[in-house]
Amino acid sequence: MNRNPMALLAIGIAGIFFAGLVGIMFWVSADSARARTGPFDAKFSLVDDRGASVDQTLFKGRPSIVYFGYTHCPEVCPTTLFEVSGWLNKLGPEGEKLKAYFFTIDPARDMPDVMHAYVTSITDRITGITGTPEEMQKVTDGWMIHAARTYGDDSDYHMSHTTSLLLIGPDGRLKGMIPYGEDDELALKKIRDTLL
Repeated sequence: MNRNPMALLAIGIAGIFFAGLVGIMFWVSADSARARTGPFDAKFSLVDDRGASVDQTLFKGRPSIVYFGYTHCPEVCPTTLFEVSGWLNKLGPEGEKLKAYFFTIDPARDMPDVMHAYVTSITDRITGITGTPEEMQKVTDGWMIHAARTYGDDSDYHMSHTTSLLLIGPDGRLKGMIPYGEDDELALKKIRDTLL
């Protein structure tokens, strides 16, 4: 029985194409599965500044403004938290359901009592969050936050870190960001447009 060489070639090409297509489908499926457990969905076990346990469900049910910083920060962190306090005051009753969290990136120094004294010196509307370095790492990795020790001329260390605020919706998903130094009115507009 004679076979047409062109027909055999066409069948071979179709087979290779089909195998490639199946491979791509498996790769996309596996990649999608990884994405569901990747960034912005990290599981963690930490404590707030009053010693109560908190986990990733903290971000669900109510909109929140989240900041990652540390209490030894000389300028950016206190400035940002004072701005958050001012925005919460300006929002008044409109912003009552809004939660504000300050996650430390320096858990070695920022124990719950240190966090409590720090945030309450600014406002009672911001909750400090801390925990073990390993659990904090899960959060910073999960939310793609940069945090690293730096050493200057003094014997102490400082932390370089992401300085933007995260705007997280009641579904626990990132809705937007407010960069450091944002104009007050523009920041309030972003909060209203994305969270309220």
